Amino acid sequence: MVAQTSPSRRTRFLWWLSTADEQLLADCTVDRGRYAIIGMLVLGTWTFATLAWAYFFSTVVASVYTATLLGLLMGWIILQIDRALIKGIRKGKQKFLPLLFRGLLAVSIGLFMAQPALVFLFDKEINLQISLDNEVRKKEKRIRQDSVYAAERSTVQMRKQAAEAELKNRYAEVSKAREAFIQEADGTGGSKKPGLKTIAQAKQSAYQNLDQDYRQRAAELAPEIARADSMLKAMEAHIQQEQQSFASLLNNGFITRIEALNHLIENSNAVAFRYYLLVAILLLIELMPVLAKLLLPTGTYELKVELQEEMEAITQHTAYEQDTEMIRHFFAEASAKRKSSIQQEIREWEPAAENPFSALWEKVKRRLL
Repeated sequence: MVAQTSPSRRTRFLWWLSTADEQLLADCTVDRGRYAIIGMLVLGTWTFATLAWAYFFSTVVASVYTATLLGLLMGWIILQIDRALIKGIRKGKQKFLPLLFRGLLAVSIGLFMAQPALVFLFDKEINLQISLDNEVRKKEKRIRQDSVYAAERSTVQMRKQAAEAELKNRYAEVSKAREAFIQEADGTGGSKKPGLKTIAQAKQSAYQNLDQDYRQRAAELAPEIARADSMLKAMEAHIQQEQQSFASLLNNGFITRIEALNHLIENSNAVAFRYYLLVAILLLIELMPVLAKLLLPTGTYELKVELQEEMEAITQHTAYEQDTEMIRHFFAEASAKRKSSIQQEIREWEPAAENPFSALWEKVKRRLL
């Protein structure tokens, strides 16, 4: 018979992590090591959860101190969930649905905790992808802005183009009349007679009239063209201002980084392969305590737990039966005296307005019931 050594504080802490009862486990030589292993796995999961959540909160809040505290809090919550999952696993008496629920819960927690770790591991690639994604967002924002101002801008541009086209046509007429006058005057065109003859004078007059009309119309349309230019510039300035405001909202927060990671996975098979491999590894970290509890063989500790529970159940049931019997015996023994007291109260009662039957009943209840 090998003498049992007193467990160290470290060992007791590992047993606590594995939800083992120290008093029942103290004499179970083989199971002491098994539950210490489970405790080490729980400790690793707890540490991983704390770091993952702390990094997650560091992308949400600016204070490192706050992110650390929140990471410790969420790590502690994950630890208690893991301990509850391990505590609830009992070999030989498990049903499928409870095991399935525990497995799904562990997988869900593992998948979520894997995201911050993967974002941290692919940090450089994600930062590059974020810059590309933000440029795409800016272009999409510009397209949406242009669609908002499309109708108004089209109307203003049509008015401006109509005014400019009218001036262009008028200027073409003026240029044509001036050319005809010059050719008539130097004999290179028209009647082929140089000098200011009657025909040249007529063409000069027509040219001057057209030029005067053109200048008058240009003066009338100039304010409208200037107003259209001003409206178009104001629209563009407003769009640029909205673009700057939108650019200031772009960030590298957690959701933005997750979206960038998804785009990396979609665009690169190399990243996708390593992503799913890391997800499997990180998920295994969360599942290892539960898997260890399921895979490790049953030892004497589990038998002692079952016997202890059975003994406590028997003790409680026996105590309940004995207490019930004692209560029945008490009332049986007191029955005759209680009846005698009631008869005495009734004999002493004298009906009267100031002493009704209800008063007698209340007196009996207070004394005997």
